[in-house]
Formats: sequence, C-alpha cells, structure tokens
Amino acid sequence: MIRVIYGKKGSGKTKRMLAMANDLGARADGSIAFIDVDKDYMYDLDRSIRFIDASEYSIFGADMFLGFIKGIAAQDFDLQYLFVDGLLKLLPEKLFDIGWLFSALETFSEKNGLSIILSVSGSECIPDFLKPYIIGEDADAIG
Repeated sequence: MIRVIYGKKGSGKTKRMLAMANDLGARADGSIAFIDVDKDYMYDLDRSIRFIDASEYSIFGADMFLGFIKGIAAQDFDLQYLFVDGLLKLLPEKLFDIGWLFSALETFSEKNGLSIILSVSGSECIPDFLKPYIIGEDADAIG
C-alpha cells in the first residue's frame, strides 16, 4: 500500500509524517525507515526508526529512486513501513510526469507487504493518478 500526504509547502506535512512514524514505531511488528533529503529531522524520530539521508546517495531521477527503495527493502526483510519526506525534492521530474512511479511503488509495496508513505508538495491541482493514494488528516489511515 502506498499513501500520500499532499499539500502546499509549509502546511505541516513533515510534522505529520514524523508523528505518524513515531506512533507506528511504538506498535509496529516490523522495522520502519524514514527517508529525507537532509538531516534536519533526524533527532525528531524515535531511535528505533532508521533514518536515511537520501542526499548522500546521488538519486538522479525517478527510476533511480525506485531502485533505491527496492534496495532498502532488499536489505531489510522486516521492513514494514517506509516514509519518504519531500519526494519532489529528491527528483528532477515534475509531479505530472511520474505517474508511473506511483503505480510501480504500489505494485512493489503490495508484493512485499510494505506500506510506503510519501509527502508531496503541490498546489490545489492534484493529478488524477495521485488521488487514490491521498490520505486525510487521520493518521490511522496507514496503521
């Protein structure tokens, strides 16, 4: 399953993701990883959550990002939840050009029993391919 927290820059997406990850950290059966583009929020996460600074891995596009996610999952067979904060900060592509990525992540997550939660910044215009993945204010939508 993949879920997306979508909203304008500064709308609290990261705070919400941190709270969700920390809440799940206390009750998840498997492991949790949190990917960000820098180390700003590393100390806001429960120490049981693996923090990954994606800027250290030279991700140059959506296809490389997909491979990166698959590599993380291959390394940790107990991975249950994967949070990705600021997806569009990691990728050079525009949101409307990466619909295939969400489909590929959905297929991969279902095959591997992995929940992937992404934050995506954007305006009011939400691409149709993204709408099924967007979750509301209820953090239990992923638990």
